[in-house]
Amino acid sequence: MSGHSKWATTKHKKAVIDAKRGKLFAKLIKNIEVAARTGGADPEGNPTLYDAIQKAKKSSVPNDNINRAVKRGAGLEAGGVDYQTIMYEGYGPNGVAVLVECLTDNRNRAASEVRVAMTRNGGSMADPGSVSYLFNRKGVVIVPKDGLSEDDVLGAVLDAGAEEVNDLGESFEVLSEATDLVAVRSALQEAGIDYDSADANFVPTMQVELDEEGARKIFKLIDALEDSDDVQNVFANFDVPDEIMEKAEA
Repeated sequence: MSGHSKWATTKHKKAVIDAKRGKLFAKLIKNIEVAARTGGADPEGNPTLYDAIQKAKKSSVPNDNINRAVKRGAGLEAGGVDYQTIMYEGYGPNGVAVLVECLTDNRNRAASEVRVAMTRNGGSMADPGSVSYLFNRKGVVIVPKDGLSEDDVLGAVLDAGAEEVNDLGESFEVLSEATDLVAVRSALQEAGIDYDSADANFVPTMQVELDEEGARKIFKLIDALEDSDDVQNVFANFDVPDEIMEKAEA
């Protein structure tokens, strides 16, 4: 997982400071609205909302925007939208499996935009179930290093159900069953360890290792998919060694 995770984490940090900031903010706000609609407006009783708010704050989304999104989602303020979650499956260049998670109020538009992004960037759509079996739903917590060792993190989360801790360079990735995500995140908080994000993500069970050209192609495809306002997350089963990732991103 480390190749894809490392790339996604780096890209998220860049998005906070570059031209994609507005698009990132919109996706984080949408996450908050959906979480509030599904589980209520109280973050203490709604772990999904709590994590969505934390992630938005870490990405510098203004508190006013966050509070309004909670109210809209919970029906306490007008303007809320009924978003549906839809998963699309496909293959990218080099046979990389791709899962595209959409939050949309218009299924036809979402399907069309995903299909266009795929076909224009060397990918193809696949039937439901033909790609998703290559992924498992896992709890993924990203912890900035800030002087911490792998043992520090592992010691804090082991009893909470964490399965492994991976070194992503500037941060650690803590993997658990999705059902243990809240326990792992809470264990980090109790140990006084800060974290950047806590999400239930799709983690690949097998990976396709890519060379520089393959990496450039898959990065281009994922960027095109994420450019759609309806696309919330893209998961793919590629692995790219660090030195190739740096060249491909240059």
